[in-house]
Amino acid sequence: MIKPNESGGDSGGENRRRGRHLRVPVTVEEGCQIEQLAQQTGLSIAAYLRLVGLGYQPRSVVDLDKVQDLVAINGDLGRLGGLLKLWLSDDAKLAEMGPEKVNRIIRGVLEKIEANQVELREVARAVLKVRQR
Repeated sequence: MIKPNESGGDSGGENRRRGRHLRVPVTVEEGCQIEQLAQQTGLSIAAYLRLVGLGYQPRSVVDLDKVQDLVAINGDLGRLGGLLKLWLSDDAKLAEMGPEKVNRIIRGVLEKIEANQVELREVARAVLKVRQR
């Protein structure tokens, strides 16, 4: 069994020369999966395999693009909610437009809010899938 100190130090992320290399034959599919998992954790393949081999469970890095998507969708929901509140609180504008048109506008805003909620859930699921691997 290789102990952390046998390769020149502990298993941390410090830069050092490791003198011993282990060869691990894998299938093409296994290699792709290992590469993908290493990428998700933000580690090199060697660092990922070293940590997993030493019993650590590297955590995935949250996809920052997905987080930005969540922030943008949340902002859209806030703006749509504010627009709906504005429409519902402006009695003069509501009376001027008539109930039929107001009804259409409100239903349209509600549909956009629902669509954004669905999108928000999908992006959140994508982030959580990456996080749970």
